[in-house]
Amino acid sequence: MNEPKGRLLIVEDDAAIADGLALNLRLEGFSPTKASSGEEALEAAGRAQFRLILLDINLPSVSGLEVLRTLRERGDETPIIVLSARQDEYDKVAALRLGADDYVTKPFGVAELLARIDSVLRRGPKHAVAPNAGTELLRFSTVSIDIGQRVVTRRGKPVPLTHLEFELLHHLVRNPARVLSRHGLLSAVWGLHHAGSPRTVDNFVGQLRKKLEEDPERPRHFVTVRGSGYRFDP
Repeated sequence: MNEPKGRLLIVEDDAAIADGLALNLRLEGFSPTKASSGEEALEAAGRAQFRLILLDINLPSVSGLEVLRTLRERGDETPIIVLSARQDEYDKVAALRLGADDYVTKPFGVAELLARIDSVLRRGPKHAVAPNAGTELLRFSTVSIDIGQRVVTRRGKPVPLTHLEFELLHHLVRNPARVLSRHGLLSAVWGLHHAGSPRTVDNFVGQLRKKLEEDPERPRHFVTVRGSGYRFDP
């Protein structure tokens, strides 16, 4: 018997797929809860805490993207893996920009999905702080980053970042003046099993520029190095 791994929420309107996922996740030691609509998903997420949410995009009434947006606007940072039968890059980019931690295209193998879940969960809790941990602050320009509390401020005002935006920011500021390739950033931030493309990194760097640069169109800190990747200049 596997050790309990925590509660997962499966948001899927196809009962056969939801039942199959629940069965396999139970075998892996998780405790799955099912929701067949966006409304049910939001209610479940507001009622209980989950280690991770598997979220189908194509839901009746309230779409998966709307559920994702609502959860992130609530401040819910539970890791979310989006499931979709659509391979359109627009949907993938939209999901990642709204705060999804990964995107899996149907049909997928159970082994692949379990690997993705493991990869996302290995990144650790978004607000985990060791007891009595000291505060570590990183600063550049008018931006301050509290690593332990995972809080980012600009001119003293909080700047909301998704889990992956924070991880990317943290990795960049930890490597000042170094040219980091897109593939290297994908591996370091998203994990080895992530199937994203270099375009994923571009989109996330664009979000950091919008939130933290004085002029996102002429970035001073998150600099593109043509043909190579990105460089963080403090």
